[in-house]
Amino acid sequence: MGTFSQILELDDDETHDFSKDMVLAFFGQALTTFDKMDGALTAKNLPELGSLGHFLKGSSAALGIHKVQAACEKMQHYGDLRDEQAHEDLTPEDALERIAKLIAEVKAEYKEAEGWLRKWYRGGGGPA
Repeated sequence: MGTFSQILELDDDETHDFSKDMVLAFFGQALTTFDKMDGALTAKNLPELGSLGHFLKGSSAALGIHKVQAACEKMQHYGDLRDEQAHEDLTPEDALERIAKLIAEVKAEYKEAEGWLRKWYRGGGGPA
């Protein structure tokens, strides 16, 4: 909520047009990125998966969507054949298996965040 509150401070008025446009742009980016992730997973393209994880990590961090950010950071590292939490290298097969699970997780986390944000803006930007 802290990061999102900072973004709301950029709004000129109570219509929240600026922040709403940022959030809507993120929704579009996320959906496009998910499609690319699915394709890269099918192609077993680990560098692309890592890059897409990095990209979506930055976008979600900018809005304070921390669960998506954390899952994407893991994906970024798995794409580099590395589990940073366990401090171990991964085989390509293991990395792809973990990424497949993460993609499902990040999509679920995104849907939760999207629902909350849409509800917040539909309510006129009331207290969160």
